[in-house]
Amino acid sequence: MTTDLPGPAQESVRPLLRPGARIFVAGHRGLVGSAVVRRLTDAGHEVITRDRDRLDLRDTARTGAFLREVRPEAVVLAAAKVGGIMANSTYPVQFLEDNLRIQLSVVAGAHAAGVERLLFLGSSCIYPQRAPQPIPESALLTGPLEPTNEAYALAKIAGIVQIRSYRRQYGASYISAMPTNLYGPGDNFDLETSHVLPALIRRFHEARRDGSPAVTLWGSGNPRREFLHVDDLAAACLLLLERYDGDDPVNIGCGADLTIRELARIISEMTGYQGIVEWDAVKPDGTPRKLLDVSLLTSLGFTPRIALRDGIARTYAWWLEQAAAQV
Repeated sequence: MTTDLPGPAQESVRPLLRPGARIFVAGHRGLVGSAVVRRLTDAGHEVITRDRDRLDLRDTARTGAFLREVRPEAVVLAAAKVGGIMANSTYPVQFLEDNLRIQLSVVAGAHAAGVERLLFLGSSCIYPQRAPQPIPESALLTGPLEPTNEAYALAKIAGIVQIRSYRRQYGASYISAMPTNLYGPGDNFDLETSHVLPALIRRFHEARRDGSPAVTLWGSGNPRREFLHVDDLAAACLLLLERYDGDDPVNIGCGADLTIRELARIISEMTGYQGIVEWDAVKPDGTPRKLLDVSLLTSLGFTPRIALRDGIARTYAWWLEQAAAQV
């Protein structure tokens, strides 16, 4: 049972997540999932995971059987096929179909297994290309999407509708959240499939190492982006599991943004690169600006703790450690 509160948020009259709950984290080896596992474990919850070679979440029958077997009290659906502009543009079929299959399998399987709480994690790319800034949750489905990641965005929008449908038809205490651009330990640094921040770290690091006189980056450098450290995202996820039970997706971000050009400057300084930075304006910029309105999340008591420069420094140090370990 839920009771109405002022504004869009709703909270249950009973605890939404009991202390020490058994929680299945789907996608536990990824950037988001690994951070969620750390946060839930630190909070005293019992975390359940399965490696991809043991459980393909696109397989509806196997996923349903697994959830019926382990009977978690809650599920965090962090598993997804993700990537930057190049990957989204090159493999739209996989970004659409793999994400749809994962979502359908996990959410339907959780409901059939009697899972009480579920948090579905989407992406800020669900919002229209020309959405008002900062972007409120109400902007969903009010305009055309950014073409370069349309397939991925549509899959995530379908996930939001799926969550709402389970709430309305079955009264399920399932919720969804839309994180902004994330970074941190566990990020993907592959230059063909990574997002912009880890890609810039690697590009500038390797340019300094190789003595390259110039680095050429995609686009104009003018688009503005918001970045949140993944450990802050994980803290927000736990907060939502504990306090939120509403139909609307919840934006997760820090409430501040900067241009890609400014981000490149920060990372080039941090990596010690002193060459020329050039911009290939023929390449796509993507959405001009993407800053989330986080007033709903803030009203629930969330405040990010990791500043961008500090977070980038930590991420760079983590990647250097990983690279050294592989030599």
